[in-house]
Amino acid sequence: MSTTGGKVYLVTGGCGFLGKRLVRMLLEKEPDLAEVRVFDLHLDESMHQLDRGKVVLIKGNIGNLQEVEAAVRGAHVVIHAASLVDVWGRFPPSKIGEVNVHGTQNVIEACVTQGTQYLVYTSTMEVVGPNAKGDPFYRKDEDTKYEVINHKPYPMSKAKAEKLIIEANGRPIQGGKKLVTCALRPTGIYGEEHPLMKEFYEKGLATKRCMIRTIPASTEHGRVYVGNVAWMHLLAAQKMQETPLAIGGQVYFCYDASPYKSYEDFNMEFLGPCGFRLLGSRPLLPFWLLYCMAWFNALLQWLLKPFYTYAPLLNPYTLTVVSTTFTVKTDKAQQQFGYQPLYTWEESRDRTVKWIKEIDAQRHAGK
Repeated sequence: MSTTGGKVYLVTGGCGFLGKRLVRMLLEKEPDLAEVRVFDLHLDESMHQLDRGKVVLIKGNIGNLQEVEAAVRGAHVVIHAASLVDVWGRFPPSKIGEVNVHGTQNVIEACVTQGTQYLVYTSTMEVVGPNAKGDPFYRKDEDTKYEVINHKPYPMSKAKAEKLIIEANGRPIQGGKKLVTCALRPTGIYGEEHPLMKEFYEKGLATKRCMIRTIPASTEHGRVYVGNVAWMHLLAAQKMQETPLAIGGQVYFCYDASPYKSYEDFNMEFLGPCGFRLLGSRPLLPFWLLYCMAWFNALLQWLLKPFYTYAPLLNPYTLTVVSTTFTVKTDKAQQQFGYQPLYTWEESRDRTVKWIKEIDAQRHAGK
């Protein structure tokens, strides 16, 4: 533990897309910060440049309880963002479970044995849906009843992990206090350095910056800027230390002022300024053809599994996600811990566009 006074935060998965923003947010907006520990299996040494005096990089495996306990020891707050995000079949289900479920159990046990009282968990909207039937979820909140029917490893593992987090709230910890937990559910995070957005950019280059519409524009999805997701995590962590009974055991959807649009139309908000075009006001491929392509990809993935990891973006699950309206309308985070988006939609969009233009410029420069 730091001897300079102030709070010690631990961010698991701190070198990931969201993890890096969480670390930066703590450095910029946590006035009582003494140290932020970055726990990750693959360290980004450049993060030392953020603030060498406060940033401590810890290489470790979330699946190893001893390594997690060593990282947690002396921390006041843990933000558990480490996760294996895979809806394409790039990793075996056992690996996804090891990281997302067993890793979360290790974080909880480490908090209990090391006496760390506050734990914020990065969940996902996919613990709710869309379900396998494609039932719409239109402008709903955290209390809305919705039939969850999912059999894919990633959403199932995150649902199990979130359940562990919420059930752990109130557990006695070393030192006589009780554990305080909450879970945040972002959906469709976007922003600078987003690996999936970069993948869409690169695929668009292969088709000479022309992309065809496959999903009706009327299909709505909620998207949220990575900076606002990080800001919500920090506010939740601060509030649970002030009034633990108000935050403990709660789940919160992550939201901001980003517009509700189809995935294709939303992505064009960033790709359009870089010369990309989305062809068609209506889908240019019939849905039955997309459905057949998705299942063909699933069959091919199964056939190639012994020899090669075939993991295309389109499969039955991802088709259900992109073709199902799934949006939220809630002010729970605002009411319970004063959340307001730190970044406007215009700022969020402009920052993301600037990043893609930088990638584009580097490509043209031959880097």
